[in-house]
Amino acid sequence: MRHFFVLLIFLLLLSCSSDRTVRNPFLQEIGFRFDLNLNLPLYSPLTNVGNVVFVGSQGVGNRGVFVINSGFDQFRVFEASCPNHAPNDCSTMDFDGQVATCSCEDYEYSLFTGQQLNRPDDGNRYYDMLEYHARASGNTVIISN
Repeated sequence: MRHFFVLLIFLLLLSCSSDRTVRNPFLQEIGFRFDLNLNLPLYSPLTNVGNVVFVGSQGVGNRGVFVINSGFDQFRVFEASCPNHAPNDCSTMDFDGQVATCSCEDYEYSLFTGQQLNRPDDGNRYYDMLEYHARASGNTVIISN
């Protein structure tokens, strides 16, 4: 019986992973909650699939967030600050359609997935957009971190 417990502990130790999630060193992950009322004209574009709205309210993300209606009553929310350098004067991204662009280096990101679209092939590590939680409840989208 003792050998069984030693074997069990050994197997548990082997099953532990040493892989850690790599956090973005440029963006501080702050806690917040914000409710978007889709009945308000400012947020009503989110009633259509593929539409994006920028929310720049104080305390929502680091530099605001982009909210996209990704279909089937699902919404995705991404930080508006460029994920590949520390926040500065040019790091708040702009969007055109479903693409966000950082004016510092002209990096482009998909607002459907948050992935960098024009990742340089220079061997450096590049980060995708920081995503926040989104939950639809009636005519309200609750975004939080």
